[in-house]
Amino acid sequence: MRYYQLGNGDTGRLVVSTGESLYDLTAAKPRLQSFRDLLSAASVAERPPDDVATRHVDAEHELAPNEVDAARTVPVHADEVWAAGVTYQISEAARREESDTPDMYLDVYDADRPEIFLKSTPSRTVGPGEEVGIRGDSEWDVPEPELGIVLYDGRTVGYTIGNDMSSRSIEGQNPLYLPQAKVYDRCCAIGPSVVTDIADPHSLDLSMTIHRDGECVYSGETNTGEMVRTCEELVDCYTAHNAVPELAVLLTGTSLVPDDGFTLRENDEVDIEIERIGTLHNTVTTV
Repeated sequence: MRYYQLGNGDTGRLVVSTGESLYDLTAAKPRLQSFRDLLSAASVAERPPDDVATRHVDAEHELAPNEVDAARTVPVHADEVWAAGVTYQISEAARREESDTPDMYLDVYDADRPEIFLKSTPSRTVGPGEEVGIRGDSEWDVPEPELGIVLYDGRTVGYTIGNDMSSRSIEGQNPLYLPQAKVYDRCCAIGPSVVTDIADPHSLDLSMTIHRDGECVYSGETNTGEMVRTCEELVDCYTAHNAVPELAVLLTGTSLVPDDGFTLRENDEVDIEIERIGTLHNTVTTV
């Protein structure tokens, strides 16, 4: 099933798509205002979240697609967003190209231990239709489209789309600048939905387009099957010896990278699409 969160003033609404129709779960059960609320209720009932949601699907609360599209916000209010690096060959090649110490990225790509790092906090994360940020002190900035794993109490409960915004010029100067290149205002976008019934996350088509002044300046596509790590492996590494929060998102690595001569500009429009999850759309602003 596919879940959306809608913004509605000071309160939110949780909507579920059954594949045929959209239903307002909050209207049927007022305590279900977020995806976290659904997961909490499922944990107490010791039932899968889809089972709990199905109990509250009511034709009386069916919504039209335009009602959902106009009000979508971050589909999961994760306490933390973490990310994996160098999990696709294209990412390994790009980071070696930008860096003054390129061999370290090849070492990570081939190593037993993946790169896992803290990417974002709730105040730095935006949703579909919102603006993502490029740093004002960076000269080379790119979006990084990634499959996101949604975890509740350290266990995988669904998948979403993430945009791991990156300042390549800052990280390229010195790998120790990675936190500044990755973690800043509006550095991460999540959305548009969380999907709970994806049987194989390693066979999803993924694409990204970037438009500038109405013209497409980048277009690329790939498949999550190109990832050198498995989702299970990344989750195991993220949760090992780590006090993980109740609700988290783990991004699984950069699958597409624009050419070296490309950098984002103010007002660019970025669209990331992953099969079954939808399209995450954001515009770019300088922060």
